[in-house]
Amino acid sequence: MPIKNKLYRMALRITANPAEAEDVVQEVFIKVWEQRDSMDEIQNIEAWCMQMTKNRAIDKRRLRYNQAEGLEKAYGLSSDNHDPGRQAELNDAVGQVKVLMAELPDSQKMAMQLRDIEGMAYQEICETLDMPLNQVKTNIFRARKHIRSKLLQLWTIK
Repeated sequence: MPIKNKLYRMALRITANPAEAEDVVQEVFIKVWEQRDSMDEIQNIEAWCMQMTKNRAIDKRRLRYNQAEGLEKAYGLSSDNHDPGRQAELNDAVGQVKVLMAELPDSQKMAMQLRDIEGMAYQEICETLDMPLNQVKTNIFRARKHIRSKLLQLWTIK
């Protein structure tokens, strides 16, 4: 129980949904309770719980169709300060980015989501995705490059 807030924050960062984050933490605690007899075998219970939280949160995200939820907020595109025409253009662009993000491989999609939308630091992403720093940076670079090139193709055709 002392780490429940830490687990919740990690789950919230990954799922970007408070209700799902609460579900993830609850599922982790259920798993901990079920494994209570074999807890002596686990060297670092907190790390084990964090890893389990990360995995369950990622699984929840994969179940959702829309991986780019919150994209408008992350890039400040849902402002009421825009005129209706400009807002329609922004909404169209966000929709295109969501579609393009859905096409990315999972490793690139998750790294870009955690960095650009969730605002996580590279080291946090490394720990969350259990990847080396260079791989995280490469995945983010490739994801951004892919989306940028596809958007340029779409926008130059119009």
